[in-house]
Amino acid sequence: MSGLEIERKFLVKKGIDFKSRAYASRHIRQAYMPCKGVTVRVRTSDDQAYLTIKGPSTNGGLSRYEFEKEITLDEAEHLMQLCEPGIIDKHRYLIKSGDLKFEVDEFHGDNEGLVMAEVELHYEDEAYEKPDFIGMEVTGDRRFYNSHLRRMPFIIWRATLPEEYR
Repeated sequence: MSGLEIERKFLVKKGIDFKSRAYASRHIRQAYMPCKGVTVRVRTSDDQAYLTIKGPSTNGGLSRYEFEKEITLDEAEHLMQLCEPGIIDKHRYLIKSGDLKFEVDEFHGDNEGLVMAEVELHYEDEAYEKPDFIGMEVTGDRRFYNSHLRRMPFIIWRATLPEEYR
């Protein structure tokens, strides 16, 4: 897969059950290669693995070029040995909302307590239905990029967020 990725990111409100609405879930581990100007990610998702290259963000973090290729689990494990220290560990829940799908990530380890949702759009000003668990928008806020969470985990700065998101 390759092309323009258009997505909006949100924090998930605490105390609202989103898991029971999920039609699928999976465990994800991902690591990042040291690169300048692009993000290179190695990801395992249950029994699949991917190598992803993402270009710089545009339009306030709303859009960027993305290239993704499926690789074997063995290749992913070997490539992870070449990555920078720190693994992002999370469970992802897929939730339908209107014609679109929200991906809700519940983080573990040093990012425990962080729950974010993203919706991938077909075009930048596409209308979408927000489920009731969707809170503050964080599109373009680098603190919430997975590659940044690896270097500066949520445990360090969680107190800077309103209580409803900690």
